[in-house]
Amino acid sequence: MAINSIDVGVFVIYCVFLLVLAWWVSREKSGHTKNSSDYFLAGNALPWWAIGSSLVAANISAEQIIGMSGSGYAIGLAIASYEWMAAITLMVIGKWFLPILLEKKIYTMPQFLEQRFDKRVQLVMAFFWLAVYTFVNLTAVLYLGALAIKTIVGVDMLYGMLFLAVFSMAYSLYGGLKAVALTDIVQVTLLVLGGLLVSYLALVEVSGGAGFIAGFQVLLDKTPESFDLILSPDHEDYISLPGISVLIGGMWIMNLSYWGFNQYITQRTLAAKSLREAQKGVAFAAFLKLLMPVLVVLPGIAALVLAPDLERPDMAYPEMMKLVPTGLMGLAFAALVAAIASSLSSMANSVSTIFTMDIYRQLHGGVNSEKKLVMIGRVAAVTAMLVAMIIAEPLLGKMDQAFQYIQEFTGFFTPGVVAIFILGFFVKRANANSALLAAVSSVVLSILARWLWPELPFMDRVGLIFIVCMALGLAACSKKNSDKAIDLQQVDFSTSGGFKIAAACIVLILIALYATWW
Repeated sequence: MAINSIDVGVFVIYCVFLLVLAWWVSREKSGHTKNSSDYFLAGNALPWWAIGSSLVAANISAEQIIGMSGSGYAIGLAIASYEWMAAITLMVIGKWFLPILLEKKIYTMPQFLEQRFDKRVQLVMAFFWLAVYTFVNLTAVLYLGALAIKTIVGVDMLYGMLFLAVFSMAYSLYGGLKAVALTDIVQVTLLVLGGLLVSYLALVEVSGGAGFIAGFQVLLDKTPESFDLILSPDHEDYISLPGISVLIGGMWIMNLSYWGFNQYITQRTLAAKSLREAQKGVAFAAFLKLLMPVLVVLPGIAALVLAPDLERPDMAYPEMMKLVPTGLMGLAFAALVAAIASSLSSMANSVSTIFTMDIYRQLHGGVNSEKKLVMIGRVAAVTAMLVAMIIAEPLLGKMDQAFQYIQEFTGFFTPGVVAIFILGFFVKRANANSALLAAVSSVVLSILARWLWPELPFMDRVGLIFIVCMALGLAACSKKNSDKAIDLQQVDFSTSGGFKIAAACIVLILIALYATWW
């Protein structure tokens, strides 16, 4: 399906507007040269609304919109647990983790590990995150984004990836995190509006024109199994979403790692004006996460009724976008590209931050000139994007559900990541050896479990291996407190009344959702 000239015009106007906005917010005051704090942490000046919208914009991309909609097509509403459980995870992070990270005034997560443990732990985890961002995240977003563009407008995959890479770099490479975060406000607005439009039109189509409420009822009647939030052990996709584990098991470990210790996510909160501003930002993001399944999962379930014979599940969302009329198609297409470009720019910025601050600066004798650090960061971002473009097709071309693949692959490392930070935050006797043991054990044990116990759902595997990593890390702790241990008495864990109310509301909403579709 090719979009017409009106849709192309709407899309081009959006692209030009975003580039102009990015340039405008990135401009420097007379006499001021952009330094590393400006480029990597937006000068520690982000307000709550920019933090919250940027958190969601960085998160919701091709692997969520295309991949999660595809999983909605193949599995059903159960895949929404990743979104809904993330909401309560964000509140936990805002209460217990952000106060420690912001008190340390860090640029990156590996930098925290160097402060708490030593340079060995910092470098090991820096290389790990660079590999994951480049070979998993950037690659998946580029590939799935290009797949969506090909399905909607017929552009060749290579040209689609090239456009996404150049566009995301064009508005983020000069301005750094500030340009990314402040343009994300526009991106999220467009994402929500475009997603609601696609969901609305899909439901109306399902109802035969009787309205979106009637369409939702049709989905409930025709695909009741798609609305099981907790899958039973005899479900064919139980291995992907193993029942109660989405509430009290490995899902927590996956979410804590992603929302608490993932550089391209936490970088927004590290750039906050203050702790209170960061906490308001994560609360805002948590409420947006509650809305996301309406935008990305419902279209996939609707596609199961409207297009039951798709070649692959990941084509569900692009197929539903074909329902959007002329003019609005340009808006919906812009919303999709907005989400993809936002995540690409966020990941590339985090790659540049980690490479520059944790690897280049460490291996080249500490502090370099601010101008050179910014330049090195830009080169690192472009290099990572090029590598991702080259390997995308060979790596993901034969995948059926890319979202589930990404989750399982990162699940090899997630238990160790969470164990390291929990030990570093709350165990005074934890040392570098205990952290490294937890990290190495996570990978080794995950590979062994995947080989020797293949029928074990990966989410259960993540939960079990986290427990083992924690036990091994605790066993390797020193007999006395580390000199680098965090003095929790000096950390402000208090929260505002508004934060407490927001947390209570999110818990009640989640109870209602799971009670309805248990």
